[in-house]
Amino acid sequence: MPTTLSQSNLPGLELIHRGKVRDVYALDEHRLLMVATDRLSAFDVVLPNPIPGKGEMLTQISNFWFGKTAHLVPNHLLDVPLAEVLPPGTDLALYAKRAVVTRRLKPVPVECIARGYLIGSGWKDYQKTGAVCGIALPAGLKQAQQLPEPIFTPSTKAAVGDHDENVDFDAVVNLVGRELAGKVRDATLAIYRWAAAYAAERGIILADTKFEFGTDADGKLYVMDEMLTPDSTRYWPADQYQVGISPPSYDKQFVRDWLEAQGWNKTPPGPAIPDEVIARTAAKYAEALQRLAGIRLD
Repeated sequence: MPTTLSQSNLPGLELIHRGKVRDVYALDEHRLLMVATDRLSAFDVVLPNPIPGKGEMLTQISNFWFGKTAHLVPNHLLDVPLAEVLPPGTDLALYAKRAVVTRRLKPVPVECIARGYLIGSGWKDYQKTGAVCGIALPAGLKQAQQLPEPIFTPSTKAAVGDHDENVDFDAVVNLVGRELAGKVRDATLAIYRWAAAYAAERGIILADTKFEFGTDADGKLYVMDEMLTPDSTRYWPADQYQVGISPPSYDKQFVRDWLEAQGWNKTPPGPAIPDEVIARTAAKYAEALQRLAGIRLD
């Protein structure tokens, strides 16, 4: 059965970051231990209720996609057994499916987003300006419509409780330099195109997704953190897709839609999520994991 973990506790390891979902520990100067908890964030706010088993599902689907796309872009995973790095007395079963040992990289300070469809903040930007992140789009597009080609629409990385802000490519160049900006843009779009084609074969539309990248001491680029999870990706069942509406999804859009209906101002603290919404959200994650990767955690 899936385990539940709202916050990790690993005495003896140095906690270097507690994010919206992941807790990150230093193992040594070259390696990290990354733990995906069951915390749920929406609109950049961590909500009070965990989603049981969510961290396990996120980790398993990330690991699946890291393996599938390693031919395109190398990733941060290291093949190190957890039993070798967890503190003595730790419940291995609690962490076995939600923790990974990774390279310790220098993060690229940009959320790298690929969009193949016009939805979410991209749809809102387009309605106001006719463009998304400075990329002009054809007039007359509708909500959830497929774009002529996938686009790279980066955003700034916000601290916990703050909101990411969409920026144009020139802003990324100013942050990290033209060469690295070009590399993360090309890597983002290459992974998106490959994964979208893979998902389409399984009856799923990959509408958009967000990647994070890091570099090693030699400047080599790796994709890191999470990859193509329901937390970072909009997945739509192809047989229910319609232009002009926000389609049903396999991701946390179900929670976002519930929150939008509550009149919440999207600042902390977030409202408590009803049990029914938690259960239906967990079921969406589980269905995505099964359909895309053939993995069940029951």
